[in-house]
Parts: sequence; structure tokens; C-alpha cells
Amino acid sequence: MSSSTAAPGSSPVTDVGPLSLCAREPRVPADRLVAEMVPPPRFDSVRFSTYIPDPNQPSQTEAVKVLEGFAAGLGGAHASGAGKRGFFGFGRAKAPKTPAGPRGVYLDGGYGVGKTHLLASLWHATPAEPSRKAFGTFVELTNLVGALGFQQTVQTLSGHSLLCIDEFELDDPGDTVLVSTLLGKLVDAGVALAATSNTLPGKLGEGRFAAADFLREIQGLSAHFRTLRIDGEDYRHRGLPEAPQPFTDEQVTKAAYATEGASLDDFPHLLEHLARVHPSRYGALTDEVTAVCLTGVQPVPDQSTALRLVVLADRLYDREVPVLASGLPFDKLFSEEMLNGGYRKKYFRAISRLTALARDAKGLVGS
Repeated sequence: MSSSTAAPGSSPVTDVGPLSLCAREPRVPADRLVAEMVPPPRFDSVRFSTYIPDPNQPSQTEAVKVLEGFAAGLGGAHASGAGKRGFFGFGRAKAPKTPAGPRGVYLDGGYGVGKTHLLASLWHATPAEPSRKAFGTFVELTNLVGALGFQQTVQTLSGHSLLCIDEFELDDPGDTVLVSTLLGKLVDAGVALAATSNTLPGKLGEGRFAAADFLREIQGLSAHFRTLRIDGEDYRHRGLPEAPQPFTDEQVTKAAYATEGASLDDFPHLLEHLARVHPSRYGALTDEVTAVCLTGVQPVPDQSTALRLVVLADRLYDREVPVLASGLPFDKLFSEEMLNGGYRKKYFRAISRLTALARDAKGLVGS
């Protein structure tokens, strides 16, 4: 599967050339999509005890306390199979007994305040077998419905104690209605819910977050959620310099050859390739890739391409894959029109994450 896209005249540092994402067309079976609904590698080891609240933001400390109590309250809360049989089988079964109070939590805050860390910590702290807990992004959940079908997805997840949804999208009405309907079925089956979404960049500083939008979009489910507001600045940029300047094509190519498991691709060609691979497979696209090296980064030409790049950025960030690039810096990827449009929160998230991964990649370039 390896291939080389080295710049003409460059000398390989190793005998084996880098991988190419453009040479990969993974096929992902549906059962892998289900099995992979766990916190991504970046959050394998996170716990409530490893979350470091900002001392200037008391809402962060309060969120940890509330979520610890929520996790403890889920022990044995799901009525094993009783409610499920009544929903899918013949006749009506007795409704499952669930504890009093909200059966869902919504973590409401801006970029980089640690919502995903807290959501993954909740997953780890919930006293249930991993096979009875699910964790995924909103996009991954919609991809699961696409792979399994709606009814099979309900059946697959209804025996779970907890479903965690990261990055709940508020900008796609069709998918939002689909997921809202799915969550309603799962609540009826006794599944506890937890979700996050990002503040729209245009609302930052206005003293309000995305909770009103979230509760409106999930319609009849709003009563099941307790909202936890988490204030703070993007931790990925606390005390850190601005996005690093891109390297040269030669530096990127040399680093790709010198780094075992690295990929090397021309950025415009990669964007074209992403159009041929379903976004549900972007995680598999990066299997065993230790670093992504890109030459010729330039502005994304259109919104469809931009949205595909956002999904790839999420998968790379989840897997802690550093990104080394030449061309334009990542904060120049998206046009002003995109950054001011309906999908702007996705683009700001991608910029933030790619910038963090670019910092991680600086050590790949020798002095």
C-alpha cells in the first residue's frame, strides 16, 4: 500500500518510501463501526482526575463534580432487556425503572475547554462493560445509521447504559432530526445520554452558549437533559504561540522519508481523493499512519471539499497524528465567506485542531 510522492530531486533517507493516503481506499464493515464506538486513542487514558480545571473558571470544577455523580448514578440503572423487549417485541413490557432526575447531560461551552476530555471521562467512569457503552461524534453516529439502517441502530444501541455524542451538529436540519428521533427511541429503552457541541464563533463573547440551540433542535428530548455550562479559553492555545509557519516542500519530504509510518501527499490531490472515500472511512484511511506530511497546502476551493477536510482533521486529532505541511498556514484554509457562514463552527474547530497537530509535528524536522 506504500507509495512515494517525493519531490523531484529529493533523496530518500530510508530505503522504504512513505505511505500515501491517496493510494488507500479502505472498506470498513459495519461491525467495525459499532466496535469502534469508544473514546478515540487521544482520550484512552483521560479520567476526571486528569482534567485540570482552570482556577479562573469555577464552572469547570463544578462540571467535574456533577459528571462524577451522574456516572455513579448509572450503575445498574438500565433495566436489562425489559424495556427493550416491549419496544421491539410483541405486546407492551413494563417500562424500565430509571432513577429520578435527568437521564442526560449536555456540556455547553466553546472550543478547547475540555468538553471531550470530560465526556470521555464520563464514559470511562460509568460502571458498565465497554460493550454496553458507546462513544462517538455526531457524524460517526449518522454514519452508523447509514451503515446499519435506523431500526438496526436502535436495536444495537438500546441495550447500552450510556451513549456519548461528541460535537453534536446544529447546522444540518436533516441529520439533527434523524439523531433526535434516534435518541428518543434510546431514551425510551432506558439509555442515558451525554452530548457536547461547540459555541458558534459568532456568539463568542455574547454571554450565551449553544444550549438554547441544542435544546430547541432535540425538541421533545430537552426535558431529559441537564445543561452544564463550561466557561474558559481554548486550552490548545493557552500560553502557546500562534500557528507555526509551514515548512518547505523539501523539509516536509525529507521528514516523511525519515519517519517510519509517515504518509506523504500533495494537498490538492488529497482533497480530490477524499471525495472518493466515504467520510465514515476516514479513520481507517489513517490506520497505522504515524504522521501526515502534506505539500502545497492551499485554500480549500469549495464547501463540500471543506466539510470533508473537517472530518479528516477530526479523525487525525482523535488519533493524535501530527501533521507536517508546506504551503499556507492552516488558518488560511477557509475563505472569509466560509468562516462567516453556516458551517463556521466546523471550520474553526478544524483550524484549532490542525494547528495543534502542526505544533506536534515540529519535532519531525531536523535542525
